[in-house]
Amino acid sequence: MVKRKILEEGREYSFRSYFELPYETDEILAEFDYSFIKQRLALPTTTKHLNRLIQLKETIEDILPLVSLSSEMARRESLVSPVLLDIIRYCQCQLKFEYTLNINSWLKGKLDYLVQSNQDLLIIEAKNDDMTRGFTQLAVELIAMSHLEEQNILYGAVTMGDVWRFGKLDRNQQTIFQDINLFKVPDDLEDLIKVMVGILDGVAI
Repeated sequence: MVKRKILEEGREYSFRSYFELPYETDEILAEFDYSFIKQRLALPTTTKHLNRLIQLKETIEDILPLVSLSSEMARRESLVSPVLLDIIRYCQCQLKFEYTLNINSWLKGKLDYLVQSNQDLLIIEAKNDDMTRGFTQLAVELIAMSHLEEQNILYGAVTMGDVWRFGKLDRNQQTIFQDINLFKVPDDLEDLIKVMVGILDGVAI
């Protein structure tokens, strides 16, 4: 099949641009010579004792009936931030908000959240509750990060606050993998946190 040219030479694209482009994820990633595969991923998982998990889950369950999640700010403040602030305490790692990355005219913009530890973890919020286009944006951001990181494997996640989906970049295979599994909050909160801490601690799989 002939590869369709999507991106225009001489034009600049921010990370947000890829969310807005009316093309399929695999077509956009092909512009960067990456393949796209959906499958169930084997994700790193920590065996650490998560001593704040019960309190976090109770807090989220208590506030969910009381908070309108119709805006991105509401989801960020009520669901995303509390989870990430617990994560960095478990890992004793750095959390950066709206981290600016400028690789070239096609790979630039701000990363919603970048957690830096033994293995970095990139997290973005899906705009307009669109997980599909959100994952496309995440995939391009992972490709941008691969220009700076030495690891062969990079991980990221896209979230609407109450739903999370992971992705993985494999530099050797030039492939972005999308996990077909979804983690739901609060029901899958323990599994979600175990995976994120496992990624950040560099747990082998």
